Amino acid sequence: MRHALIAALLATSMFSLPITAHAQAMSAEEAAALRAELAALRDKVETLEARLDQAAPPPVAAPAPAPAPQPSATQIKWKGAPEIKTADGWSFKPRGRVQVDAVHVGAPGAITDPALGFSSELRRIRMGFGGTIPGGFGYKVEADFAESDVVLLDAFMTYQDGALKLTVGQHNTFQGLEELSSSNDTSFIERSAFTDAFNFIRRAGVSAEYTTGALLLQGGVFTDNFTALDSGNDGYSFDGRVVYAPKVGKTQLHFGGSAHWRKLGDTVPTVRYRQRPLVHSADIRFVATPNMEAEAETGFGAEAAFIRGRLHGAAEAFWQSVDRPGLADPQFFGGSVEAGLFLTDDMRSYKEGMFKEIHVKDPVSDGGIGAWQINLRYDHLDLNDAGIVGGRQDGYMASLIWTPIDYVRFMVNYARLQYHDAVIPAGGDRDYGVDSVGARAQIVF
Repeated sequence: MRHALIAALLATSMFSLPITAHAQAMSAEEAAALRAELAALRDKVETLEARLDQAAPPPVAAPAPAPAPQPSATQIKWKGAPEIKTADGWSFKPRGRVQVDAVHVGAPGAITDPALGFSSELRRIRMGFGGTIPGGFGYKVEADFAESDVVLLDAFMTYQDGALKLTVGQHNTFQGLEELSSSNDTSFIERSAFTDAFNFIRRAGVSAEYTTGALLLQGGVFTDNFTALDSGNDGYSFDGRVVYAPKVGKTQLHFGGSAHWRKLGDTVPTVRYRQRPLVHSADIRFVATPNMEAEAETGFGAEAAFIRGRLHGAAEAFWQSVDRPGLADPQFFGGSVEAGLFLTDDMRSYKEGMFKEIHVKDPVSDGGIGAWQINLRYDHLDLNDAGIVGGRQDGYMASLIWTPIDYVRFMVNYARLQYHDAVIPAGGDRDYGVDSVGARAQIVF
């Protein structure tokens, strides 16, 4: 623009000179006049350049680069529910599960009991929270609202320092693979018969866990459940467990053993073992010992399992003896063996000596069919020994499980339960069979 204005000015000035087509040689006066006019023109050009320089805008500085975004000090991830974590080690996550059961128990016609036939229940409605605290500390609190009263389940704090973990409060004792695995992840709607029959429950106490490679050591000293402690129960127990869980190629192996010794105490000097027919809402027991006066109980368990691709297997056995003053000490036995196969490209997961939740590879939320699994189990419980006739139960069981997405599950079970020396006679017969069918809908977070 600047050079165009100068050129236009020169052209205008040049064409204004008195030059004709037939001009002759200039006189001295004419040459002097021309020089004067060119000098004036040069002055005008210089003046115009000065004005243009003054009118030109100042150079625009390049914008400073935007500062890089800083990572947030607080992160929120979704794991069935929001999990909040801070950079300094705090975390908080609500927890919960809802399990709705519908069952049917069929017994010989000579047995009449209101628990037989169809029944349903809210098996579990658990709500709670858990998380971590800076310095290696953690916490968990969870209660069950399924019954008319609120039942406190887990209520403990932990401290983790490398391979060592300490726990104080009410939590699971160390009595076997299936008992420690969450009810969200079991192969059947109820665990093996011996786990309930031998009163495996959470108790208040102090425990330690140590992990090194494939070896896991667990042990603790416990009093009783908080509910029992409210009534003045002064019993206590020692529990321990050893697990060796090597990974051999693509196969996860699990071998374990546990030991349990419990002093019953003076306020509750009796013990009783009994079990339902696989389902919980049918409040009937075909096998049960009487209340036995006792000083202590001692238990030993063995466990083994494997996971290889879509296939898994597990077996457990437990021997429970009762120390009865002045009487023979009975020893009762329970055990189970199971195998499961995913019909889809999924697999059971395992961590820290327990079965864990599966992660569906083809969920219905992405247009898939979810995870489908079938399981078979043989379950045995023997409550006959040393003059105690509590009966024997042999269960032949099958289950079908559909997990459409990670946090939702549907289960159907069938069990044929054969009883010998059942405590409920069918007429005059104590050896007979019972059919049990159960279904569950479950959501967890």
